[in-house]
This record gives sequence, structure tokens and C-alpha cells, in this order.
Amino acid sequence: VQLQASGGGSVQAGGSLRLSCAASGRTFSNYYMAWFRQAPGKERDFVAAISWSGSSTYYTDSVKGRFTISRDNAKNTVYLQMNSLKPEDTAVYYCAARSSGYHTQNDAYQYWGQGTLVTVSS
Repeated sequence: VQLQASGGGSVQAGGSLRLSCAASGRTFSNYYMAWFRQAPGKERDFVAAISWSGSSTYYTDSVKGRFTISRDNAKNTVYLQMNSLKPEDTAVYYCAARSSGYHTQNDAYQYWGQGTLVTVSS
């Protein structure tokens, strides 16, 4: 499956952005989807994941209550709504897909988008 992330940009602290990740090539609903992020000089870390149907979602502690992951299987798209953004949320955000279930490790995901940059200024 091919993934194309979009929606990044620059925003002030407290603002919102919505990231999108469009999938093509295979049956989207067969894939567990996730968002990761990589801040400058740091490793790529798990942010959120969503199950095949969208009935289950998972978040890293630092974004709980602020970020929401969702998917539209009819549109082959997964979203990350980011509210109350903080400067520490600044990173390149990547969407990823895997055919098996929930996982937080980078190497568990077989497919990756190209990344979209989110910059939050104070």
C-alpha cells in the first residue's frame, strides 16, 4: 500500500492542525494505521494508532486528550486531529500501516508515508 501524508504546517501554540494520510494500492480496511513523529535530533516515536474498523484507538500519553486519530475506509484515509498544540509537538509526522494488530514500534509497520512537517511556535 502507498501512503501520502499531508496537512502539516506552522501554527502557534494552542492552535490546531489536521493531518491526512491517503492510501492507495491495496484494501485500506485490511491495515492497522498509525501516526509516528520525529523531532529534530530524536528518534521516530509512536503517536497514535487505530484499528481496521476504527473501533479501537491508542495514544501515547503526551497527546492523550489533545489528539484524535480517525479513519474513513470509504475514502482510504486516516486522519490525525491535533488540538492544543505545544512547541514540543514540533516534528515530522509520518503515517504507517501494518496488516497485523496494534503495535508501537517502528519496525512493526511495513508501509510508510513520506512525512509532513508540523512546526509549533511559542
